[in-house]
Amino acid sequence: MSEPANLFAQQESNRRRSHWLVIGFIAFFAWLGFGGDWLAIEVTRGAAPGHYQHIVPWFGLLMGCIGGAIAWYAWRTGPDKVLWSTGAREITEPATPAERQLVDVVQEMAVAAAVPTPRVFIVDDPDPNAFATGRDPASASIAVTSALLNLCSRDELQAVIAHEMGHVKNLDVRLMTLLAALIGAIALMSDGLRRILFQSGGRISFSRSRDSKDSLGPVFAIVLVFWLLSWLLAPLVTRLLALGVSRDREYLADAMSAQFTRNPLALASALQKIEANEAPSSVIHGGAAHLCIADPLGRAVSEREGHIADLLGTHPPMPVRIARLKAMGYQEQKAAGTFVPA
Repeated sequence: MSEPANLFAQQESNRRRSHWLVIGFIAFFAWLGFGGDWLAIEVTRGAAPGHYQHIVPWFGLLMGCIGGAIAWYAWRTGPDKVLWSTGAREITEPATPAERQLVDVVQEMAVAAAVPTPRVFIVDDPDPNAFATGRDPASASIAVTSALLNLCSRDELQAVIAHEMGHVKNLDVRLMTLLAALIGAIALMSDGLRRILFQSGGRISFSRSRDSKDSLGPVFAIVLVFWLLSWLLAPLVTRLLALGVSRDREYLADAMSAQFTRNPLALASALQKIEANEAPSSVIHGGAAHLCIADPLGRAVSEREGHIADLLGTHPPMPVRIARLKAMGYQEQKAAGTFVPA
């Protein structure tokens, strides 16, 4: 398949996945609501006269509306929230030669990628890394860590920025930013429920007659356990969604970097330096890790191949990415007649 075909296929895949992510998110909230309604109906079915009896599924309607509102809010403010969570500061007027070089490189790669020039940010972090965020190319931002600026040469920095431009152009930023924002919303919601349950000691009850309590049965118990687990484990579920996003997006962005710069060896060199650096990230956490050019959490699964690693890893193994880029460089040098055997 040609590079343009790959690009268009990735763009369409990201549009489709973004839509299904929002639908699944709202459906999950609806389950939390209507599941709670069903449990409340069963518990209060035989309530004594004058006691509360749950009839109208207001909880499900409310949670469905809340899920839709959160999804809309995440869509509108997700990019800003991601940047805020990492402490990124925007470069409007470069104050140092390194900042000027970064701005120049972003402008150059925007021209090469034929996209509007993104806003430029720096994250003060000892971990050399970079990420892009936004809803589309017109609203995109690119952030690099201070460690990356200090580590990379101009050609290497250009290659890293070109990689992030690839994510912007193929609409990876739309899907990945939306996912990061929804992960944060779910984590806050689950943490709030966990606090409520711990503070109440689990003593949440409804008035119900003895006969109706005895008739709840195993189905009620199963649904109740599953419903509570859905609330408590919601952050894990959304993080698994982030892990399950195809690693192929990184391979495609690497290839697009090589296309924009005509220098795949520069990105290979930058990735080698990033891989060799062992300083952990101090500001980029799990909710935004999948946005970065390299896994800032250093998870072992990101360095493995196979079906399980493809399912759980946010990034392909760095040695594989570097080997592919070096192979591209070899092919270009061979075609130009400039390759010199080691």
